[in-house]
Amino acid sequence: MVQVTGYKVRVNKDKEEFIVLELIGSLELVQSQNTGKFYATARRCSIPSTFDEEVAKLMVGSKIEGDIVRVSCDPYEYTVKRTGETISLAYSYAYQPAGSKELVGHGSVEIDEQKAPEKPVDGIKAAAQNQRKKLTTK
Repeated sequence: MVQVTGYKVRVNKDKEEFIVLELIGSLELVQSQNTGKFYATARRCSIPSTFDEEVAKLMVGSKIEGDIVRVSCDPYEYTVKRTGETISLAYSYAYQPAGSKELVGHGSVEIDEQKAPEKPVDGIKAAAQNQRKKLTTK
């Protein structure tokens, strides 16, 4: 199960805007290669959508059946925001619908971020909002 945590407006190579949904997977424990200690993390990825910003806002907090999986790719440089260290990675993450071998949000697409959306709703707040919606619609 994955959850929509936010969205972003991006621009494709033809200079057309589109919305991507940001997804987060479930909690997992990973052992550090440097220290050997375990830490909690969650896989993240984004997937393209046909939504406008208003609909994308409504999708924040939604849960979707499937997983975020690690996918091999050509090596690229990545700067760790917390430490400023630049590392080389040869993988990315993509959404895989439940019961499918298809990957969504994976490919060599060149995009530029256009603008940042409003602050995404955190998981706890989103869950409370969804629960209130369910109670008021019954």
